[in-house]
Amino acid sequence: MSRIAIVAALEREVHPLVKRWRVNDKEYAGCRFRFFENREVVVVCGGVGAEAARRAAEAAIATYSPTAIYSAGFAGALDSALKVGTVIEPRRVVNVSDGSSVNLERGEGVLVSFGSVATPAQKAKLRDSFSAHAVDMEAAAVAQAAEARGIKFAVVKVISDEFDFHFPSMAPFVDAAGHFSERRFAAFVGLRPWLWLPVLRLARNSRRAAAALCAWFSENLERIVSAEASPDAHQLEAVNRQ
Repeated sequence: MSRIAIVAALEREVHPLVKRWRVNDKEYAGCRFRFFENREVVVVCGGVGAEAARRAAEAAIATYSPTAIYSAGFAGALDSALKVGTVIEPRRVVNVSDGSSVNLERGEGVLVSFGSVATPAQKAKLRDSFSAHAVDMEAAAVAQAAEARGIKFAVVKVISDEFDFHFPSMAPFVDAAGHFSERRFAAFVGLRPWLWLPVLRLARNSRRAAAALCAWFSENLERIVSAEASPDAHQLEAVNRQ
């Protein structure tokens, strides 16, 4: 049993945090998951996208019976004031696909979960439509898994790409299970010299974002675990279906 489960998309998002944690590979519902364990905290990297996040969240809940589950990882800025490495705890998470939302009792701003990596034009539309500050692909799916099983839910994201950052779609390099093929992506980029500088920038920003996110968790995990052990632990405030 773990008090806290953290669901991320890719291992590189949480590697600085879990690199010395115990690794435990487990199977759930026909899928194989790699869990990183450290006393009362477990981290699972489920893959890219809503479906992958939902499966990983369900596996973590069924396997470890946590009292709270966090959606963590990279997010894109919808607010030009948010810079790479900024850690955010949104007050509200909106699922763009069906308009449903989760309101949390703490945090600031709105995070929207969108079906793909958003272009600057899509970011502007999401910002204006939902008064949102950041966008990801997985948080709403983790929230739904938590709601279905009566588990507390929270979100901690870090900005990995700023509002005006543009990059080709990653969708062709993500399989049905949410696994990102770095080899295919590298081959694609290698034949397109105009993408080399943006890729280097993306890699640099990703390392900076991962370091900031993992530093946040390193500083706050003890407090979070202690809070979940307390009878006064914060609760999921409401789930609004629109």
